[in-house]
Amino acid sequence: MAAQVLQPQSVNGGAASGGNAQQFVPTSLYVGDLEMNVTDSQLFELFSQLGQVVSVRVCRDLSTRRSLGYGYVNYVNPQDAARAIEVLNFTPLNGKAVRIMYSHRDPSVRKSGSGNIFIKNLDKAIDQKALHDTFSTFGNILSCKIATDMTGQSKGYGFVQYDTEEAAQQAIEKLNGMLLNDKQVFVGPFLRKQERELAVDKSKFTNVFVKNLSESTTDDDLNKAFSEYGTITSAVVMRDAEGNSKCFGFVNFENAEDAAKAVDGLNGQKFDDKEWYVGKAQKKNEREQELKQRFEQTMKEAVDKSQGLNLYIKNLDDTVSDESLKEFFTPFGTITSCKVMRDPNGTSKGSGFVAFSTSEEASRALTEMNGKMIASKPLYVALAQRKEDRRARLQAQFSQMRPIAMAPAPGGPRMPMYPPGGPGLGQQMFYGQAQPTFIPPQPGFGYQQQLVPGMRPGGGPMPNFFMPMVEGESAAKVTGMLLEMDQTEVLHLLESPEALKAKVAEAMDVLRNVGGHGQGGVGSPADQLAALSLNDGIVS
Repeated sequence: MAAQVLQPQSVNGGAASGGNAQQFVPTSLYVGDLEMNVTDSQLFELFSQLGQVVSVRVCRDLSTRRSLGYGYVNYVNPQDAARAIEVLNFTPLNGKAVRIMYSHRDPSVRKSGSGNIFIKNLDKAIDQKALHDTFSTFGNILSCKIATDMTGQSKGYGFVQYDTEEAAQQAIEKLNGMLLNDKQVFVGPFLRKQERELAVDKSKFTNVFVKNLSESTTDDDLNKAFSEYGTITSAVVMRDAEGNSKCFGFVNFENAEDAAKAVDGLNGQKFDDKEWYVGKAQKKNEREQELKQRFEQTMKEAVDKSQGLNLYIKNLDDTVSDESLKEFFTPFGTITSCKVMRDPNGTSKGSGFVAFSTSEEASRALTEMNGKMIASKPLYVALAQRKEDRRARLQAQFSQMRPIAMAPAPGGPRMPMYPPGGPGLGQQMFYGQAQPTFIPPQPGFGYQQQLVPGMRPGGGPMPNFFMPMVEGESAAKVTGMLLEMDQTEVLHLLESPEALKAKVAEAMDVLRNVGGHGQGGVGSPADQLAALSLNDGIVS
């Protein structure tokens, strides 16, 4: 096994086998399947046993700082890196076996699917090390992984990617149908989801759509071209009311296999200097659905690709331009785009966006620039979010807060619910205004109407009316004195206008005696209370 691992190294980072050098750094390792609590220091301690380590890093989510389950280790020399793969691959760390392979700078190597094979019907007892040992016989393995559930149990299938397509084909030829732990495994080329769906769709249609026909193409021409692939039940070129060709048509086969062969054989072929498009005939709604899915997939891939790269900046000074914003953020990395948002008149909206080439650069800029003073204003810097994601996050937060805010405490008194401007919100109400409407309990929140002081037996609030404040200074002092009383006494005053008048009169006497206000013709205590008393004719 050691020879298999060590063979592909070369000083310049190329793969020895295959001729087309797979660009990877021979001193840089990718470490996958990390347990969520593994730290940088644990990685350093493990890998430094085999050589001098330059740096280690466990990759983490930018916002939550949770581990993403993988990291990188960089050695001084390639020999130590090769030995680490040989010795430490599938070594348990925090109880979970780690996967180690060379770190490829070019992601197209992984995403191309070249040399990638799919294995299914695996026994649950086969782990990644056993799978690696079985398939390493046929060539250098770039990646080896068994799919697992949330508990870490094998799902019975996995993937192996070789550095060459030849090694993958050899593994398929030798191991497909082989017994592993008394189970016959399937080994075949890996197909992406879209390719699998296309393969399934091809077996389910008999009607073929063909377009970009020349105007001279007839039904017989279609019949002749397509009949080579199987028995045809109909072939027609679509025409307008005058009989002119619309340059597209339909061909229906007797069985789906022949239709699929015709699509493979004729799509892209030239007839009368016209390149035909041949594909599955679809209803309008099917075609619209497919186009919608393609668009959404493209958008999702674009968003995923830019995830963690784009920063949102607000509280920008009006003088900040695109160029100056770029200058502020350039020290943190390569900027791919930079924009200050403006209204139709060209006036800055005080916000903008800066996109970096890597998430690490964006993270560093966020940390350093958030709160930094630019043109006497502190910047707010955060990861940019799509409008839909931001709305979903806010709705989730609101849903969590709503039951807490609305649900009354078990067994406790319920307060009456008033509309904006109703009693208790500090707004003034004058004679002649409409009586405030009581909002009934809302269904679904467990609100049960109970009598509280200030409510009538019928459920509505007692109509409290306030006069314009005349004694601004004294009113505030009297109110403060009343609120210092025992709660039971305050509730009694709210229910008894006469008791309230008496207490206010006492308070006014105290203020007058202490401050000497009574010498200036302020009037009797009854006069002092005129602006503060409740209306006896309305309150029952």
